[in-house]
Amino acid sequence: MKLFFLIYSLAILTLSAHNCNKKVSQNKYKGRLEIAGICMNYTIKLLEGNIDTSRISSNWADDVTGKSYKNVFALANPCSFPSSIKQGDEFYFYLDTATEKGCITCMAYYPKPPKKLSIRVAEK
Repeated sequence: MKLFFLIYSLAILTLSAHNCNKKVSQNKYKGRLEIAGICMNYTIKLLEGNIDTSRISSNWADDVTGKSYKNVFALANPCSFPSSIKQGDEFYFYLDTATEKGCITCMAYYPKPPKKLSIRVAEK
């Protein structure tokens, strides 16, 4: 009976770990951190790759600067974003549909596009 329980437990753990990997898309995209606003209000521009246009803002204007941007989105998971990436930096990323772990950010506001995406930055 103990052997059965052990095998069953290992099978569940293996299957669970396998399903976690499916939450990140296999498509790699290139982006640039356009705006690193206060309190992690980040705006990212899609540079390479095709993301459904209903999921990003085709045209958006920053109310503070008046500057217009094309093909941008707000970062939905700011606490998972590497602090090493600075405004203007380009990077590769994957879309991430995993549930975001709660994190604490300040409540200050900076304008960002209405459409948000969770991403995982690709390792170099």
